[in-house]
Amino acid sequence: MLFYKIFAASQSSEWVVFVHGAGGSSAVWFKQLRAFQKEFNVLLVDLRGHGRSNDYHGEGAYSIEAISQDVLKVLDKESIKSAHFVGVSLGTILIRTIVEMAPERALSAVYAGAVAGFTKWARILIVAGQSLKYLVPFETLYAIFAWIIMPGKKAAEARKVFIRESRRVAPEEFRRWLGLIPSVSRKLQKWASVQSKMRSLYLMGSRDYMFLPPAKKVVARTPNSHLQVIDGVGHVCNIERPEVFNEIAIAFLKRTTSTSVA
Repeated sequence: MLFYKIFAASQSSEWVVFVHGAGGSSAVWFKQLRAFQKEFNVLLVDLRGHGRSNDYHGEGAYSIEAISQDVLKVLDKESIKSAHFVGVSLGTILIRTIVEMAPERALSAVYAGAVAGFTKWARILIVAGQSLKYLVPFETLYAIFAWIIMPGKKAAEARKVFIRESRRVAPEEFRRWLGLIPSVSRKLQKWASVQSKMRSLYLMGSRDYMFLPPAKKVVARTPNSHLQVIDGVGHVCNIERPEVFNEIAIAFLKRTTSTSVA
């Protein structure tokens, strides 16, 4: 089973589950923990092959569904019937898959740096990664990816965190994630024609040039989705502007909670 940590606020509080992206770990949420646990019970997970789950590789076929099911198994173990989900980067794909697989488990979702589609530059990066994954050392390839996705001085801290956490990921695990990109693309195409009833917030950085444009298109055609853009930050907005991120995300989740109670 995945490694996970629980930070309980109270028995009456709702749950928030944080899902990191490929190459990261639950450590990417360190600037959210204190603010969120004042309002919610918090569950942090390390995905298979990542962080302190780096020795766990799951069972059966390697797929987006299987990785998402790992998260649901943790909820089952802790008797968490439903929760709000907060994800970053490719973690948003896992949350969207959980919503598809078990919609009754998800109260709402915050998609930070959401992967809602692939721009031309994202596709070029993916092709390069596929071509070089056996030729270039994993650490070097991931560092290059981090610089391309999170460029500039303002994203220096976010790059540092992701590069540090990537050192705990086995190279083969990273290659498996790259191998999942075709199935991610198919899911994004499928979801483009599916109207989710669940309330969701796309929380993006204005400098997230690779993923902000597709997110705008998704929100424009999805009535229950909302977009908020944090000015001056890039892909990993929860690290670059944590105070703003926390304020917006918590306010959204509390509105969803009050609506569901009413």
